[in-house]
Amino acid sequence: MNKSELIKKVAAENDLSQKAAAKVVDSVLGSIMDSLAARKPVTLIGFGTFTCRHRDARTGRNPATGKAMKFAASNTPIFKAGKAFKDKVN
Repeated sequence: MNKSELIKKVAAENDLSQKAAAKVVDSVLGSIMDSLAARKPVTLIGFGTFTCRHRDARTGRNPATGKAMKFAASNTPIFKAGKAFKDKVN
């Protein structure tokens, strides 16, 4: 399912126009991204937890040439599924 399919599903299940459903989906996703950018976790009970982890700078190798490469430090979003989510999938 992609974003446009999600918007259509939200609109159909909640008797909304696709434009209104798009605003809702964009608002939810934007709020999650804003919270993670501020280094605050987002916990949705029954669904899962979004967090942000820091990755230190490191040295790796280019697999094609074998030359050493430097990777800068970065922050990466992490998602951990909740129990209800895992149970539904399994």
